[in-house]
This record gives sequence, structure tokens and C-alpha cells, in this order.
Amino acid sequence: MAIKVANNQSLTAITALPSAVSGGAMTLLETQTASSSDTLDFTSNIDDTYDEYVFKFYNIHAATDAAHFLVNFRDGGSAFDATKTNTVIYAYHDEADSEADVIYSGGGDLAQSTAGSRLGGNLGVDNDHCCSGELHLFNPSSTTFVKHFISSSSVYSRESWNYNWSSAGYCNVTAAIDGVNFSMSSGNIDAGVIKLYGIS
Repeated sequence: MAIKVANNQSLTAITALPSAVSGGAMTLLETQTASSSDTLDFTSNIDDTYDEYVFKFYNIHAATDAAHFLVNFRDGGSAFDATKTNTVIYAYHDEADSEADVIYSGGGDLAQSTAGSRLGGNLGVDNDHCCSGELHLFNPSSTTFVKHFISSSSVYSRESWNYNWSSAGYCNVTAAIDGVNFSMSSGNIDAGVIKLYGIS
């Protein structure tokens, strides 16, 4: 398929996708709002309707200082304990412009673990400290392949630093993933909103 470019070599003149390109659509399936919540659990709407699901989280605020924001998955049982392997990296930069780095987070990695996977770390309890980002879950209803997930988030941390957290992994189970759980490594999710979308 050829991509057409406008006569003035600008993409601004293109007002619609070519008919051979599907644009996809995001369908909002559920919204949950935290208010001193132990966890936020999505236990419906995750099935074979869509091949990809996206969770967008907004201004997640921790009730406990230095907590990590976590995700875990349910594979047909009652517990959110699907076996998973992941890797985590993050970049950070402080407000004083005195420290910056990119780090592989060995402490955030999981290897065939049922623990929660980090979506953001070292959150603070000050009013302006929070975490926002998104998590993609691919083909959760497959009973043949592992179920991949990737996430990216921006964290305003307890040190008043900006972190960019990136995580990727897979649920190493043959059962379908039918539920997703969000929590903190310690304490409650004090505030924040999480929206679940199906991608067609």
C-alpha cells in the first residue's frame, strides 16, 4: 500500500485515512475511582471481545510514603496471582537539575512470580505527588500463548523528582486472563481514576 502525500509535501492537507487503513477505535468499558481504596479490581469486561485492552490511570495518589503502584492478573480463579515475568527500566530527573539517570530496575523485575508488577515507584504522600500512565494487555483470552503486557507511566515522586517508568512482561499461563487488580505495595490507593478501554 502506498502512502499518499499532499501536493505541498505536508500532512496537514490529509483529512482522512485511505480506505485501506483501519483507524481502530477505543471503547470505554469501565471507570473506577479510588477513595482510600485497598485495591481497584476489574473483574468483568475482559474477555475475547477485544484482542487488546488498555487501562489508563490518572493522578494515582498513595496513602503511604515510598509505595509502589502495582498491577496483578487473575487467570480464572478467585485470586490475582497469575505467574508472570517482566522487566522494568526507569529514567529520572530532579527539579534542581542536579541528578538524572536511566536505570534497569532489578528490584522491580519478576521471574516466574505471582507478585504484583510495578507500574510506578517511590510515590509520595504530598498533595501534588501522583502517578499517571497506561497499561496495555494483549490477547488475554488466549489459551495457547502467554499474555503480554506493557506499561508506561510518569511519576512525581516523594523526592519531587520526575520518573518515567517502563515495564513489559507476560503472564506465563495457558488459562485466559479474566481480571486485573491495581494496588499499592503498602497502604491504600488514596485517590485516582482508572479507565478500561477495549481496542478494536
